[in-house]
Amino acid sequence: MKKRFGKYSAILLFTGAALLGSSFDANAQERGERRHRDEQRSEAARPQREERHANNQQQQQQQQQQRQEYRRQRQGQDDQARAEQQRAWQQRQEQQRQADQQQRQQRENEARQNAQRTQERQDRWRNDQQRQNDQQRQNEQQRQASERQRQEQQRQQEAQRNNTWRNDQRRRDTSDQQRRLEEQQRQQRDQNDRWRNSRDNNRNDNTRNNGDWQRRQQIAQQQRAQQYRDRWNQQQNFWQQRERQLQAQRRNERYRFEQRYWDRRRQDQLRLQNFRYNDYGSPNYRYYRQGNYYETSQYGADLLRRAINNGYEEGFRAGLADRQDRWAYNYQDSGAYDDASYGYDGYYVDVDEYQYYFRQGFQRGYDDGYYGRNQYGQYNNGSYSILGAILNTILNLQSY
Repeated sequence: MKKRFGKYSAILLFTGAALLGSSFDANAQERGERRHRDEQRSEAARPQREERHANNQQQQQQQQQQRQEYRRQRQGQDDQARAEQQRAWQQRQEQQRQADQQQRQQRENEARQNAQRTQERQDRWRNDQQRQNDQQRQNEQQRQASERQRQEQQRQQEAQRNNTWRNDQRRRDTSDQQRRLEEQQRQQRDQNDRWRNSRDNNRNDNTRNNGDWQRRQQIAQQQRAQQYRDRWNQQQNFWQQRERQLQAQRRNERYRFEQRYWDRRRQDQLRLQNFRYNDYGSPNYRYYRQGNYYETSQYGADLLRRAINNGYEEGFRAGLADRQDRWAYNYQDSGAYDDASYGYDGYYVDVDEYQYYFRQGFQRGYDDGYYGRNQYGQYNNGSYSILGAILNTILNLQSY
């Protein structure tokens, strides 16, 4: 059964393969015929296709040529348009440049004209200023010449007035000195009489002599007070002239010094208006000056010491002022030296006695101040004072 079934299967397979092979052959034959027919039709249609292809290529070439021609025309038009735009832009640029150049040229012309006008105004102003300066300089020179002439005349007049005043003062001083000399000689005689007498003599005689001395001193005090007041009134005029002279000489530091000096003198004058004479007893000091002996009380001795110290301090400040003003050394060229009565009070010694010792201190103080040294004095607590040894040498007071 199995063998028979295998045979049948082989037969069936062979038959199927035969049938399949025949079917393939038939199909292959049909395809071959169909391909042959297609080839024949294709061969028959080839000329038409080639013609159509040629036509298509020709049309494409024509269209391409047309497009190229169109592009060339369009390109030419675009180039022409760009060229026209370029020319128009260049033309506008040229016009703008010309306009800018014209404006720049116009501005430069205006600037040159403005500069020229400004220069002309400045030249006119400078010329006017120069003329004004020349005129002012000429006026100033004339004014200075007139001022110098006026100052010279004023100095001559002041010098003449000062000489007149000094001559009058010398005459008055000579008269006063002669009167005081007579009084001093009389006092010297009285003093010599007292010194010749012993201190153990009769007390009544001494009392009588002292009483006479006191009466004479009281009379002399009244005369000194009147002399001091007269001298003060005369010094007022002298100070006014001296003030103008120092200002004309531009001695600023000396002017300030003498202004302070006369302010202190005015204070002295106000203080001494209420002065009243007091009896300080008999003389108990004597001193020697210029060949004569003089006697005074304790108060008079203190006053003479103050005269030397006051003179030294004022002289120091005067010398310092001249040094600061770069002025020549001259201690006598000073209103303070000429007046020499600052600090005088009490009227217990003559004015000329006080002035003599004031000037002794002034000269030494001027030397120290002018040369910037402390040879004759010292500085202490804001004031200048003469050395004690120098003061004793100048005054040489002796008590008895």
